[in-house]
Amino acid sequence: MPPLLVTRTYLRLAALRDLRPGRAPSARATLHEVSHDAVALWRSLYARVGGPWHWHDRDEWSDATLAAYLAQDRVRVWGVRVDDDGSGRCHDNVGLLELCHHDDGSTEIVYLGVTQDVAGRGLGAWLLCEGVRLAFSGGADSVWLHTCTLDGPAALPNYLARGFVIERTETYEATLPD
Repeated sequence: MPPLLVTRTYLRLAALRDLRPGRAPSARATLHEVSHDAVALWRSLYARVGGPWHWHDRDEWSDATLAAYLAQDRVRVWGVRVDDDGSGRCHDNVGLLELCHHDDGSTEIVYLGVTQDVAGRGLGAWLLCEGVRLAFSGGADSVWLHTCTLDGPAALPNYLARGFVIERTETYEATLPD
């Protein structure tokens, strides 16, 4: 496949007071923190959530490299559990949230997304708001993330609607696997 021109957009939320929550999701959702040593679970979440959007940055990471990264105190990961019908039967691991606190005081939302089977229910806006709240409660002085034109079409509009501000953009070439 020939190289594809991709635009990456960096966004920042300067303060929790700038967060604009979205509508409540149509399904009851909760977060569960993923253990630092749950490499297989992390890989499953990463593939299920990011696969359709060409998340491949960490595909080549060995289990040892990924485990060492996840074991850092500055990194925290959550999965999403959804109860669709109020029956108490939950669908586990239908979303991924990864935060990384940086030395400059900011926290990066490294990965954020939900699986295709629960998309369109307001869970992306909810998950973003939860991530922002967790970042600020963990001591962040600002929260930032980046998205690109390979991500889902709702990603950038969601970030802007929640109060994130574009800081910069860059363009690069990417070759997608067949």
